[in-house]
This record gives sequence, structure tokens and C-alpha cells, in this order.
Amino acid sequence: MATQEQYDRAVRDLIWNIVEIRTQLEEIHKSWAELLGITEPQWLILMAIDELDEGRGVSGISVANKLRFHPAFITNQTKKLEQLEFLTRATSPDDARFLQISLTQKARAELAKLSEKRQALNSTMLSGLDEESLAYLNKRLTAIAKNSRLASQKLSLGLL
Repeated sequence: MATQEQYDRAVRDLIWNIVEIRTQLEEIHKSWAELLGITEPQWLILMAIDELDEGRGVSGISVANKLRFHPAFITNQTKKLEQLEFLTRATSPDDARFLQISLTQKARAELAKLSEKRQALNSTMLSGLDEESLAYLNKRLTAIAKNSRLASQKLSLGLL
């Protein structure tokens, strides 16, 4: 096989592996969401808030950007999560036009209950990878994600 053919095959394999991982992660997210009685997108919103919040709450725009969801969808879903007492939404002290969203104690308690299962799941998924290997993989995946965004933009602009 010629070098270009080998490279093309490796790229196709990578893409299909990513598709498979994404599919499995969606199933995992659905399972976590079901345990809390919420939808998969609502679970992702909780996870994004947990990831982004540094103690002052997080804006809906930040959550939308992290998840690549439309801000109106985030607003709608955070209202539902607030009704379920998983979130609080408070006016930002810096700008009254924006809300700061935080997890409630109830949400934190529910996530804590799942932590042992989540650790076991992570150990199963990442079996065979040590911390150094995982750091290397994350660095490479970050580069691929960045380059994929650029390629997508170029494609949509007709530059590719």
C-alpha cells in the first residue's frame, strides 16, 4: 500500500473510532440522565456547569458555547432544571442582563452519589492508559478538535 493510501486509511479509522466513542458516550450520558430523571441534554448541561463554575456561577452563554448548543435551548432547559431544583439562576452582580447559573446542593448530592459508579466507568473505559498516556492523548485530541473547527469553517466558506 502506498503512503497516501496508508494515511487515508488511518484517517478513516480514526474518524470511525471517534464516531464509535461518541455513540458510546451518548449511551452513557443517557444512562446517567435516567438515574437522575432528566434528559441527556439536561445531564450535559449539569456537567458543563459543574466543569465551568468557579464558585460564582456560570453564564448560559458559557454553557451553550461549551456544549455547542443554541443559547435559547440552554435557557429553556436551565429553567426546567431549576424547577427540578438542580440549578439556581441568579442575576449577575456584574451585569443585570445576565444570569449566573449554579448547581444546587441537591444536584451536588446526586452527582456525589454517582461518583463511585463514574470512577468505575472511567477505569473501564480507559483501561490500559496511564496518566502520561492520557495526557498525551488529550493533547492530541485537543489539537484535532481545534483543527476540525478550522476545517469545518473553511468548508462552509467554500475554501476547501
